[in-house]
Amino acid sequence: MRIATYNIEWFNALFDDAGNLIEDHKWSSRYNVRRIDQITALGIVFTALDADAVMVIEAPDQNGKRSTVSALENFAARFDLRARQAVMGFENDTQQEIALLYDPDKLTARHDPISAPTGVRGGDVPDIAPRFDGAFHIDLDIDADEDVVRFSKPPLELAMQTKDGFAFRMIGAHLKSKAPHGARNDNEVMQISIANRRKQLAQAIWLRRRINGHLEAGEPLILLGDLNDGPGLDEYEDLFGRSSIEIVMGDSAGAGESACLYDPHARMALRRRLGAAPTSARFYIDTTKSYLQALLDYIMVSPDLAARAPEWRIWHPFDDPKCWAVPELRDALITASDHFPVTLDIDL
Repeated sequence: MRIATYNIEWFNALFDDAGNLIEDHKWSSRYNVRRIDQITALGIVFTALDADAVMVIEAPDQNGKRSTVSALENFAARFDLRARQAVMGFENDTQQEIALLYDPDKLTARHDPISAPTGVRGGDVPDIAPRFDGAFHIDLDIDADEDVVRFSKPPLELAMQTKDGFAFRMIGAHLKSKAPHGARNDNEVMQISIANRRKQLAQAIWLRRRINGHLEAGEPLILLGDLNDGPGLDEYEDLFGRSSIEIVMGDSAGAGESACLYDPHARMALRRRLGAAPTSARFYIDTTKSYLQALLDYIMVSPDLAARAPEWRIWHPFDDPKCWAVPELRDALITASDHFPVTLDIDL
């Protein structure tokens, strides 16, 4: 079975309010890319992936006028994808939903949020993680005052089952970006960057508490999405000691491997802070007139699933030989988004 995560930049802008694709030659919201070209590229990428399930990060918007599920299912029908049924969880107000496209002949997927009462003081009760559309209370800077944290994009919690009856949990996540958007000077860059990292770490702790619950219950778990972080990605990481990736994965030196999630790309990056590491996203930096590459997209699995010898792959057009060898796919990956898909092939 193939499971994928894919962050699609400005996917929402490719649909009208009825959820139909806008296949014209006007500019998309991606820089210097026309809508028809981005749509065509996405069709090529999804067809090549041929995944049983795709966690779509930055999925089309859900609001009073637009339907995420309708838009994704129309997209799947347009390109005759096996993964043709969609499910989403709590909507957000960022025009970047989290949703799953899956093959109903192979899987069932149900939004199934785990709930502790909204507003429970998670900082006082370490084992409690409120529902992801609620609030999380935690003292991040040890000043005796709790911070109240909310997800701008609540993670998508799914109860999954294969056609053969194997049940597992899936969580799709898109943690807050650390980028200092809106900063007007160096001082504001520093202030906003630190504040954003604090909020992201709080979200990671919240997410980790939910992970702990699944691992303690012996439930197979796949956590996937854009975590907007990796070791050494900014100079403020040392202020807090760990990246959010390390928090989400777990500390093997402390609790042991049985309490840790596994992703080989994340492990490689953690061990090679000064050397080469995998990347899953490519951004143009206007100030330097160059591209920055980073590892932001992950598929983490519980130890019981890691024992099934799964295979991970980042569909990077320049780093993956199979992608490079197919010019149509290579070009489509560049045109479709600033992130590249990550896949997990596993026997479930």
